[in-house]
Amino acid sequence: MINKEQPLLMNQSKKGRKAINLPKSGVPESKLPDSKFLRKEIQLPEVAQLDLIRYFTNLSSLNFSIDTNFYPLGSCTMKYNPKINEQIAAIDGFASSHPNQSDDNIQGNLEIMYDLQNELGEITGLPAVSLAPLAGAQGEYAGLLIAREYHSQNNQEHKNIALIPDSAHGTNPASASMAGLEAVTIKTTKEGDIDLEDLKNKVNENVAVLMLTLPSTLGLFEPNILEITKVIHDNGGLVYADGANLNALLGITKFGELGIDICHSNLHKTFSTPHGGGGPGSGPVMVAKFLEKYLPYPHIKKDGNKFRNYKPEYSVGRLNGFYGSFGILVRAYAYIRSLGAEGLKEISENAIINANYIQERLKDHYELTSSRRCMHETVLSASRQKEDGVKAIDIAKKLLDEGFHAPTMYFPLIVEEALMIEPTESESKETIDKFIKSMIKISELSKSNPKEIINAPIFLPVERLDEAKAARNPVLAWEKK
Repeated sequence: MINKEQPLLMNQSKKGRKAINLPKSGVPESKLPDSKFLRKEIQLPEVAQLDLIRYFTNLSSLNFSIDTNFYPLGSCTMKYNPKINEQIAAIDGFASSHPNQSDDNIQGNLEIMYDLQNELGEITGLPAVSLAPLAGAQGEYAGLLIAREYHSQNNQEHKNIALIPDSAHGTNPASASMAGLEAVTIKTTKEGDIDLEDLKNKVNENVAVLMLTLPSTLGLFEPNILEITKVIHDNGGLVYADGANLNALLGITKFGELGIDICHSNLHKTFSTPHGGGGPGSGPVMVAKFLEKYLPYPHIKKDGNKFRNYKPEYSVGRLNGFYGSFGILVRAYAYIRSLGAEGLKEISENAIINANYIQERLKDHYELTSSRRCMHETVLSASRQKEDGVKAIDIAKKLLDEGFHAPTMYFPLIVEEALMIEPTESESKETIDKFIKSMIKISELSKSNPKEIINAPIFLPVERLDEAKAARNPVLAWEKK
């Protein structure tokens, strides 16, 4: 059980104590800023070094992290990052290089990016790749700019509609809007598939692109994918795949073989680079060969024995400075090369097995959103528990007391009291069994003692908050009472 009485550092302050004695500086002293800019109310604690170290070490132990807890976050895919990837990214030639160096001085770095482009092109079946986007959402944006530029170069500026399923990630319509396209919603069936009739009714000469998450946010593979892509292509449109869930398809199928023209991949989801904390991110965009000339730059080409930074003929432009998050690209490259084709396929197979195991074990305790097998994640509904006054958010809070991070809640929006659970391939059967046991326990408690769930968490340093008040009036600084 976590110690809830973690003392504040300020409360340990004793006048005259020091955590460190700095040597005399050889740099001339500078004048302090005008006193009117100094905040007199701020007091810094005076503590010994050991107190300081213990304070921050104990504080860090209160955090949930992938190294200490199971994160069943659906769609966000919080998977284990192998430590060897971190070590490789920290090699001096990678970590200490600067993007302002000439191409001749960073040939090794350019070669890694060139090889990673080829690896991602092979994995997705879309051979032309740009590593420039800094996040999945920026990859979406880049892909839609490519679609728009393609139609513009073909004198089809009237194509300004992006068809988007109602189960899509929220970034899809946002990216479409930013790219100057009008988002039009496509309905899904009760089983979570694209409603073909609704799609056909909304396809017209103004449709530029269909955005499709595959597998869907419901964790399902679209059974009509070939018919869907044909409908769009027959109308002169392009098909964009939101590759957020690519970790379910590695070595099993390729986007390019399904009639998809453009996709992105979140490297932190599928290829095990760090995730969360605001970055860094990476969302490479992959396209069919006929769209290569529209890719954002920098784009790496091999020129004889040299690797060069290249700007495609009709490039949609630069999305950020330099080469994106290079350290993240190194981590993804190390992950792909260390696993190889068979290892990548095994990742998807294990992720699918784990998700279906959870779905099968919990189907009698929670409502399923679909009657068929899922892919890498399963979406459950807490609608049964809601009848007893327990909502999805209450279940999520109770899971924190059980030692698990909460799953994704209330998404997809089309599922009542949604709990989106993704075990990833990293978790052992023993860990998953403990999670399942806790989920069953919570379901039973919702009938026998719902207050225990509604009042959770009670074992964490911070108990149940008024979340609206916490968001509107956060306490951001310590105040002496």
